[in-house]
Amino acid sequence: MKAIICTTYGPPEVLKMVEVEKPIPKDNEVLIKVRATTVHIGDTKVRRLEPGLGPVQDFFFKPMMRFILGFNGPRKKILGMELAGDIEAIGKDVTLFKVGDPVFASTEFQFGAYAEYRCMPEDGILAIKPKNMSYEDAAPVPNGALTALFYLRKGSIQKGQKVLIYGASGSIGTFAIQLAKHFGAVVTGVCSTANLDMVKSLGADSVIDYTQEDFTKSSDKYNVIFDTVGKIKSSKRKKSLSRSGIYISALSLSGNVKLKVEDLIFLKDLFEAGKLKSVIDRRYPMAQIVEAHRYVDKGHKKGNVVITV
Repeated sequence: MKAIICTTYGPPEVLKMVEVEKPIPKDNEVLIKVRATTVHIGDTKVRRLEPGLGPVQDFFFKPMMRFILGFNGPRKKILGMELAGDIEAIGKDVTLFKVGDPVFASTEFQFGAYAEYRCMPEDGILAIKPKNMSYEDAAPVPNGALTALFYLRKGSIQKGQKVLIYGASGSIGTFAIQLAKHFGAVVTGVCSTANLDMVKSLGADSVIDYTQEDFTKSSDKYNVIFDTVGKIKSSKRKKSLSRSGIYISALSLSGNVKLKVEDLIFLKDLFEAGKLKSVIDRRYPMAQIVEAHRYVDKGHKKGNVVITV
């Protein structure tokens, strides 16, 4: 099968398409024919070996990344953290899925989605794809939307609360706006000029152009500030939180994101009910993975960048 491998850390050009052995599912696994995956920010950070936490934090965290991921290059050479596809084969102990099922899944830091096939345990972050979504639209959900849901729940979001989402035009941000509105919050999205209309269209009650206005200089107070890009300085965000307000950063190192398959099924129901949608910026064939990573590295993508396999 064809797969994209990353044998060393570096620019997008380190990614190479090669032929590798097609995996065989274990007794508790399903074999997925991958139809679509994404260029997740986690993939680009691993490829670059850049945590993206800031110069000082990155300096201290890089050695830990090498220890965890691999010293000279990723141990798991096929990147890709989320996918959508069809089940082609199942192990003898599998009971939750059958051959032909359309599914979407998060491989998390086991990666492996940049390939024509991927085996996954049936009890992994894996569920039947929403009926009304294409593979391309479904692929970003098991990581981007699931992560947004995790953090909003961590913030104990309540109906009627004022919620500010910083970095509202990215993958997590676009899903977070819609989910916060679903939970009944009054949502303010912060993004650049080019993305104001898109963020409004997702349901944000108000938008702030960070290139023109510093939200921390306003008298407005928020119950929850969700920083999807980890760029709000501590000294500033405190000014904009209510007395019992909560600040949440998607780049926080305090505690890993715990993705749950029950939450993926919860999201599936919301998508099927037409209450959520994926924002797709660009689509690339797998052969153009280098160009896709190059585009994401610029830091200006709107929503998600999808790879068709």
